[in-house]
Amino acid sequence: MRVGIIGVTGYTGNELLRLLLAHPEVKVTYVTSHSFAGQSLDQVHPHFRGITDLKLSSFSLDEAAEKADLFFSALPHGQSMDIVSQLYTAGLKVVDLSADFRLTEENLYREWYGREHTASHLLEKAVYGLPELYRKEIKEAVLVANPGCYPTSVILGLAPLAARKLLEPGTLVVDSKSGTSGAGKVPNQGLHFPECAENFRAYKVARHQHTPEMEQELGKLFGQEFNFTFVPHLVPMIRGILSTMYLKIKDNLSYEEIVNLYREFYDGEKFVRLLPPSMFPETRNVYGSNYCDVALQWDQRTGRLIVLSAIDNLVKGAAGQAIQNMNLMLGLPEEAGLEAVPLRP
Repeated sequence: MRVGIIGVTGYTGNELLRLLLAHPEVKVTYVTSHSFAGQSLDQVHPHFRGITDLKLSSFSLDEAAEKADLFFSALPHGQSMDIVSQLYTAGLKVVDLSADFRLTEENLYREWYGREHTASHLLEKAVYGLPELYRKEIKEAVLVANPGCYPTSVILGLAPLAARKLLEPGTLVVDSKSGTSGAGKVPNQGLHFPECAENFRAYKVARHQHTPEMEQELGKLFGQEFNFTFVPHLVPMIRGILSTMYLKIKDNLSYEEIVNLYREFYDGEKFVRLLPPSMFPETRNVYGSNYCDVALQWDQRTGRLIVLSAIDNLVKGAAGQAIQNMNLMLGLPEEAGLEAVPLRP
């Protein structure tokens, strides 16, 4: 199978290529970069020297359709919708890694991303690409909206409770920490090394753009509108997300019953690992991998359940999950190209 990457020189595009070059069933035949068109890939990313001779080009629909059958769009939010629309109209399969097709309501996109959606006719056609929830729909999809990194960690952490309608509305607080690569490659002062090294800070408190995405998907599972408090933090590391979720549940279930609920929900899921009691997720244990580690802790004093999850934001939170979706769309083994053992940085 021939695949293309639109925007290969960003962090997620680079990670996509790294993983796809080792994929046993596909070949990367088309890569684009607006900033570096005309150069060879190894001129921009020297770590690919001697591994691939791919050349970077500006996007052209005719050239793209001639060279590949499925495309990953790794462009920033707002820049993806036009190219994805062109590919979709041409009958080509697309996995979009931006936020442009994750929200089903156009007004929410306008509110949280501050721009008009120019391909809103595709919002109802896009399938939300979380395989653990939408595997059947992804297999039949032409356009898959790859989930955000924070939403992946939070939704996988809470899905078993939401699906059983056990979440107590109004009690959920989500505290997430992310490495700096989650902000993308474009430099700004807040990501400058002297600003984030030796520092730890919250940002976009209660107004992060991933909030409606999480509320949308948890609300679908829960069966009603679902709001919660979300506070993200920037950690002085390159990659990884750790989310800690504090909540109360409706039914008077024991800790053992809740653990069994999670075991049943994720039974057979290759990339969700439910950790044993007293063992908690760490970002270094999922580094470079497509795994999501989940743990549960019951706070008897306050009657709160604490759910913790960890992912690599560039893999399960972006490129790895996109490949997982591609595998489903192409009828390949879901784990193909994604079975590497996690690195320990």
